[in-house]
Amino acid sequence: MRRVRYYEYGGPEVLTAEDVDQPVPQAGQVLLRAEAIGVNFVDTRFRSGPGSGSIFHRPLPGRPTGDVVGTVTRVGPGVEPQLVGRRVAALAEDAYADYVVAEALWLAAVPDHLDAGDASMLAMSAPVALRILRAAQLNPGDTVLIHAAAGGIGHLAVQFAKFLGAGTVIGTARSSSKLDFVRAVGADVAIDYAQPDWPDQVRAAAPGGVDIVLDAVGGTILQSSLDLLAPFGRAVVYGAATGELEQIPVVKLFALRSVTGFNLTAWRHASPDQARHEMDEIADLFAAGRLRTTVHAGLPLTQAATAHELIETRSHTGRILLLPDARST
Repeated sequence: MRRVRYYEYGGPEVLTAEDVDQPVPQAGQVLLRAEAIGVNFVDTRFRSGPGSGSIFHRPLPGRPTGDVVGTVTRVGPGVEPQLVGRRVAALAEDAYADYVVAEALWLAAVPDHLDAGDASMLAMSAPVALRILRAAQLNPGDTVLIHAAAGGIGHLAVQFAKFLGAGTVIGTARSSSKLDFVRAVGADVAIDYAQPDWPDQVRAAAPGGVDIVLDAVGGTILQSSLDLLAPFGRAVVYGAATGELEQIPVVKLFALRSVTGFNLTAWRHASPDQARHEMDEIADLFAAGRLRTTVHAGLPLTQAATAHELIETRSHTGRILLLPDARST
């Protein structure tokens, strides 16, 4: 089978396709024949190496993670044999491959007829998008500011915010085409956060402040966002794409503001039953057509470098997929 790894840090060109034996699932694991692999921003930072920021350090060889959609072909010890033949989705390591090992406990069952783009969101992106809003304790009528709203998680967070009853949803992105996309998925206001006056534009749209901020950008974006919170406003930080781990001045919280961090693995460990329930809830919403995923590009597995280039140039909207069965052109 084919697998893509990297053996040195650097640009997308370090991603290396190689022929290897199929992996063997261990206890609690399954082997998936991959149909599609959702590519995530964070792996471009891991590939770039520690220079991207201390939070992005991973040892070599690099085993990219991804949101894998596939069919169970084999199970490890302790896993129900009935899973063989089922179409599922999973967040997995060493994901850029024809066959991928995944943990059986967090497989997401894929509803019948769901396409690969939607299915790729079931295991990680959609659960994060829903839970960060619930962690923010969204109330009906709240004003929500969502950064990077054109991305894989962001464009789902916009939809979830509306579904959960938000009053005004403000989405930020870069470039006019991305702003159009953010509006198309449901945002009431779209703002280019590359513009220096973006906080003033948010204030114009929400004169009383915003109730919720969802941020995975970090750096100065997070610092400015805290100043935009209304009294009792809540910020949820679930990443730091800039690699900058900001110190949050306590004085900013004295204005009746709060900041919560979120990590999917920690959430699953702390509340596994609720995390599983939400995965099922999300699958039902996709099956009913109440959520939708935009796939920007579907590329052959051997074009993983191109997928990373698209992400790093921030030229995509929605999801980028690697398709093992697609032919390179």
